[in-house]
Amino acid sequence: MTDRVGSYLKKHTEALIKDVGFAAACELTGKSKATLGRYFSDASEHTDRFMPIDAVVALEEAASFPHVTTALAELKGITLTHDEPRNTRRNGGVNADVVALSQRFAILMGEYHLSIEDGVISINEAKRLLRETLEIQRVLVEMKLHLEDEAAT
Repeated sequence: MTDRVGSYLKKHTEALIKDVGFAAACELTGKSKATLGRYFSDASEHTDRFMPIDAVVALEEAASFPHVTTALAELKGITLTHDEPRNTRRNGGVNADVVALSQRFAILMGEYHLSIEDGVISINEAKRLLRETLEIQRVLVEMKLHLEDEAAT
């Protein structure tokens, strides 16, 4: 596995753990906070450590989004769809999704503009941009689900 792929998976592992919350993640996986931290650490001594698949499944069941599964699919060029609506599914249909997508994109562009003012995107700025792109991804998934619902009727 390349360093880039490993780093990508670790970032999504971190997003998954933070989505669920450290305390809940420890309880669901039976792992300590330190062990969970090692799964997304980019320190050289942890480059070969990844979360076991049973722990990923347990956490993704509790999460608002399947962060690691989606990352794995993206790495293989696969697009995922959800057959069952998640408990975070919004009402309003495609029109509400378009509005939410426009709002999220505006927020992303605002964050980007602030980030590049000094010509350098800091780590914290990059994390904010990544969080916003994940939010856009969630809106797009919801939009896709709403479109699939409409196509089925």
